[in-house]
Amino acid sequence: MNAELRQMILMIDEAYSGRSWHGPNLRGSIRGLTSGEASWRPGRGRHSIREIVLHAAYWKYAVRRRLTGERRGSFPLKGSNWFLRPSPGTGTSWPDDIRMLESQHRLLRNVILSVAPADLRRHPGPGRLTRETLIRGIAAHDLYHAGQIQLIKRLMR
Repeated sequence: MNAELRQMILMIDEAYSGRSWHGPNLRGSIRGLTSGEASWRPGRGRHSIREIVLHAAYWKYAVRRRLTGERRGSFPLKGSNWFLRPSPGTGTSWPDDIRMLESQHRLLRNVILSVAPADLRRHPGPGRLTRETLIRGIAAHDLYHAGQIQLIKRLMR
């Protein structure tokens, strides 16, 4: 594997679930949370941790779709960006939401591994963002939401 592509994989893996110096990554920030904790809202109109997890899963899907040129509409949930989650005990479960995040990360990772190094600085379609920018961006997105989740957990306690 090309060194630059290896760095990209290390970057998304560290932001998602790898060992890091900066504190919890996205996966670490949700470790051990109960369904009730994940569903708690810090205020009216604010997102729960469950909703943030699905938002992160959606954007992993969106980046993968942009990298591959895949058509919209293949995300497992209807809608886009933010998905309201029901109270604990109704609808899908918190473990199902975590599995969706895991699955979307794995699918994105596999697509990144298939990118030709020469294509990293090319635009994968309309728009001005390169593949490299999209990949760096999704790593930053995971870290942003990991920090947000850490703050919500502090507010909860």
